[in-house]
Amino acid sequence: MDFDMGKRAGDLRRELRDLVRSEVPEHFLGAFTDDPTDLETAQKFCRTLAERNLLCLAWPQEFGGGGASVWEQTVVREEMWAHHEPRGAQYMGVNWVGPIIMRHGTEEQQRTHLPPIAAGEVIWCQGFSEPEAGSDLASLRTFARPADDGSGDWLVSGQKIWTSYATMAQWCFLLARTSRVGEGATRKKQQGLTIFLVPMDDPAITVRPIRTMLGPHHLNEVFFDNLRVTEADVLGTLDQGWSIVQDVMAFERVGIARYARCERLLAAAPTVLGERWESLPAELRGRWVRMLTHCRRARLLAYRVVALQSSGRITPGDASAYRIAVTTLDQDSAEVLNDIAAQVRRSDERAEWFLGEVEDHWRYSQASTVSSGSIEMQRILLSRALLSAGGQR
Repeated sequence: MDFDMGKRAGDLRRELRDLVRSEVPEHFLGAFTDDPTDLETAQKFCRTLAERNLLCLAWPQEFGGGGASVWEQTVVREEMWAHHEPRGAQYMGVNWVGPIIMRHGTEEQQRTHLPPIAAGEVIWCQGFSEPEAGSDLASLRTFARPADDGSGDWLVSGQKIWTSYATMAQWCFLLARTSRVGEGATRKKQQGLTIFLVPMDDPAITVRPIRTMLGPHHLNEVFFDNLRVTEADVLGTLDQGWSIVQDVMAFERVGIARYARCERLLAAAPTVLGERWESLPAELRGRWVRMLTHCRRARLLAYRVVALQSSGRITPGDASAYRIAVTTLDQDSAEVLNDIAAQVRRSDERAEWFLGEVEDHWRYSQASTVSSGSIEMQRILLSRALLSAGGQR
């Protein structure tokens, strides 16, 4: 279970931490607040990373990346999440939109979309979930019908929900049905689905924010009213979008290194409490140790998935195992940190920092077992993978 991240990993971590200290305000709690300067901080930081060729470090050089190893990109991912993700929404474009376009996009799509992502200049959102198609995504109803004018275009109508970053995004990675079940060769609901790459400034798109305790930008409704899309907007093959969705899920679920932030906050607790740490109940300190162990478990599972992904051997069960570990860690560690925070005295800036971070971590963790695929669905996928592997022995 040892993973060699290469000789540059230590220097890279120090470089990234120095950049965060110099470019990001100390009490920064992410880009998704009511303060517009937080979004600008994130966008500026992304441009700084891009200028240093650190934003898309592991992308091939021909696509604007640094050509580095996946392990160096993992270092970037961990340091960003440990420090409250100062890239803002850019991780979506970096971790999976860009790589998916590399795999499935045309040369024109690659020329159009990859350079702006690599430069930190564009934000993407994901048009997947719908009011009656969340965990059962293949049941979506957003439909693209052929235009009546003989142009070969489609008109997309429908509704998406829980769409993060829709109010700030310039582009949407949109999944829609192009053939109904029972029509032609479409026999299953996973068939007849197509990915479209669409600009969010089209007047046929309406975004309505959903206010939650997570803050603005996280949750939105998106409505499509006869949005015209063309063949050039299709990613991959018409009606074969489900295979791309499976690729997306594998990249997306390992791309969020929440364990790094959990570990940083847990490690900070004894220093913040100082001499009061030894007077904590033994049961609470025992839970704290258990959470650090769970951080290590989630980290190792993430590394295993990164290794499998880089060799092209990843399965849905691999990604689901990691996702289960990291989302339960999110919630369990948040409860432990909350109990520790109750013992913290607001005596200095470090204590204020810790209390603010713990509160934000707890609020975010409440949605972690639902977002990016509910934990129930992850358990189903993992169970299927284990049963399938057992049947092949």
